[in-house]
Amino acid sequence: MNAKGVFIAQAVRGPVLLITIGTLFAMHQAGVLPIERTWPLILIVLGIMKLIERMVAPQFPYGQQPYAQPPYGQPPYGQPPYGQPYTPPAGQPGHAPPPPPPAPERPRQ
Repeated sequence: MNAKGVFIAQAVRGPVLLITIGTLFAMHQAGVLPIERTWPLILIVLGIMKLIERMVAPQFPYGQQPYAQPPYGQPPYGQPPYGQPYTPPAGQPGHAPPPPPPAPERPRQ
C-alpha cells in the first residue's frame, strides 16, 4: 500500500486500544473475567496493530533509503572532527576568509 495506509493504521491504533481496554474493564465489572486474566489481550492487540502497520508500510529495496538525500553534498548534521573548529564551506553565509599571514618581523636598529 501507500503511505496513506500507514497513517490510517497509526490513527486507528489509539481508538482500538481504548475500545479493548474499555471492553476488558466492562467484562471485569460484569464479573465475566477478572482483569488479572485479561491483561495479555492488550499486548496481543498492540502486536496485531504493529503487524498491520508493517504490512501497509511501503517496502524499499535493500540499500535504498526511504527519504531523499539532502540537495547538497555534505551529510546532514555533519560535525568537524573532535578538537577542530567548525569552518563553513566557501560561498556559504557565515564564511569568513582566512586571516592574512603575520607580517615579517623587521630587524631592530
